[in-house]
Formats: sequence, C-alpha cells, structure tokens
Amino acid sequence: MQRFTKITATQFKNYSFSTFNFTERIIGICGLNGKGKTNLLDAIYYLCFTRSYFTKTDNLNTQFDADGFRLEGITATDVFKEAVVIETESLSNKINKIICVFKGVGKKEVSLNDVPYAKYSEHIGKFPCVMVAPDDIGLIMGGSEERRRFIDTVISQIDAEYLQQLIIYTKVLQQRNSLLKKFPEQGKVDWTLLEVLDEQLLLPGNYIYQKRNDFTQQLIPLAQQFYNQIASNDEVVTLQYESQLNNSDFFVILNQFRQKDFILQRSNGGIHKDDLLIQLNGQAFKTTASQGQRKSLLFALKLAEFELLKINKGFAP
Repeated sequence: MQRFTKITATQFKNYSFSTFNFTERIIGICGLNGKGKTNLLDAIYYLCFTRSYFTKTDNLNTQFDADGFRLEGITATDVFKEAVVIETESLSNKINKIICVFKGVGKKEVSLNDVPYAKYSEHIGKFPCVMVAPDDIGLIMGGSEERRRFIDTVISQIDAEYLQQLIIYTKVLQQRNSLLKKFPEQGKVDWTLLEVLDEQLLLPGNYIYQKRNDFTQQLIPLAQQFYNQIASNDEVVTLQYESQLNNSDFFVILNQFRQKDFILQRSNGGIHKDDLLIQLNGQAFKTTASQGQRKSLLFALKLAEFELLKINKGFAP
C-alpha cells in the first residue's frame, strides 16, 4: 500500500504554510468548520492527479492575494503488498517525492523525485487514489457525464494508454463539433473533412468502448455486492453499461447520425454518449431511491472503485 507520510502546503487555499506528518496507516482529520479539513484531502488528491477534486482552475486553489501555490508530498510503501504490476515496480519499494507548483496561468510544473513531467498525464495512475465527498451524489443523480467521468477516472489510473486515447478522442470530437457549427456559417458542407475527422475518431473510440465494457463487467458485480452488504435488505439494484456501440459498429453509427449532426450542429453518435444505467427493483434509481439508498449506492461504487484499483494495481490506493 502506498501512503503519504508528509504533506507540505504553501499558499494552497487557506494554508499559508502548513506541514502534516502521517505516521499511522489510518488517519482521522479533526477540526472546526472552515479550518481546512477538506482542503487537506484535496491537497492529497491534487498530488495524485495534478488537479483539484473540487475546482477546475488552479487560480481558485491559490490562497487569496497570493500569486501561486506549492504542494509537496512524500510517499512510502508498506512492506506488505500483493503482486505489484510491472508499471509500478519502480515506485513500490522506495520513498517518493511529488511536487506540484502553480505560478499563474500557463505556469505549472509537476515533478516526481525532482524530475519534471513533460505531460501531466504521465503522472496519473502512479499514485492511485479514491476520493468521496458530499457532492459526489451527482454520480447517482446527475447526468451521464458524471458517470462517464467516474468510469474514466478509474480506468485511467489502471491503463495509461486509455487516458491517452481519451485525450485524443476528446480533441478530435471538439474539432468535429467546431466544424459542424461552421457549416451553416459558411453556407456549404465539407463532407470530405468531416470524413477525415470520423476516421480519426474510430481508433480511440473503439479502444475506449472496449476498455469501458471490460471495466464495467468487473465493476457491476462488486458494486452490487457492496450495496447488499450496506443495505442489508431485499432491495435489488442493477447496473448496466449503455453504449451505442453495444449493438452497432462505430463507423456505421457515425454515418447514421451524420444528417442529425448537421442539423443540431453537434456530434450525436459515439462513446461520449455512454452511460451507466442504474435501477432499483426495476425502476429508475434516481427517481425512486431514497436519500439513504442513494448514499448507500454511492459508497458501494466507491468501495468497488477501491477494490478494482487494488486488484489491478497490485496494492491498495
């Protein structure tokens, strides 16, 4: 198990300069409201993902009137571990130092053991992490993008190539949507260029679909198992991975939606429409479940996430 033994936060949110030493495996963080308990958890998440769990821009993570922030984390690995996969062997038996420095828009650096990353995405998965917060109920009650983000976050920590393919797909999809919006403005349709972008979507789209399909086959039984343990009653919760690619080839889907895409000026076919269908006793979960049932399912999904990371990485996140 990898764990943080020390974290230093400088000008990060409400911390001017604070150092935290963690000597035990299980840590409880206590304090009055507004003193920074959640901010400390967010600092841990940031050191694992190079971004905040709660805010989209680093300016919002910077202490008021400061021009940037710095986070430093020291990790160690417990002696007990299961068979560690090859990609993490170099990190599994030593102390590691992670530093994240933000100096303003476009001025950010992330390093591991004093070696800067060329791309932040190279850091994802080296220090797997599971976070749960009150607003995470959106995973249950929110739109499909919330559930896709959950799935993508877990798989990206397991499979580095998945994250790269996701980045490629997102970039090409943005280009495709931009092109669709230009067609009415230009008064003509460049089908040739659209076909080029469609071709560029196929490889990453099919890769992402296959990985999501494989992942949800592991996730669903674990989530159901944990929910039954938490709820301890006869409730039947079912989860199902929904994708247009379940029943049709991606190339065929893109062609089928082409006219609709032109009319609506956005891409309507692809893995960016995937969802995780959740039902309670055969009915839509978000409209029939109680507050307690929603929280139970949220914890069940997070516990399943923890277990899958542990299984696939070879050590607990």
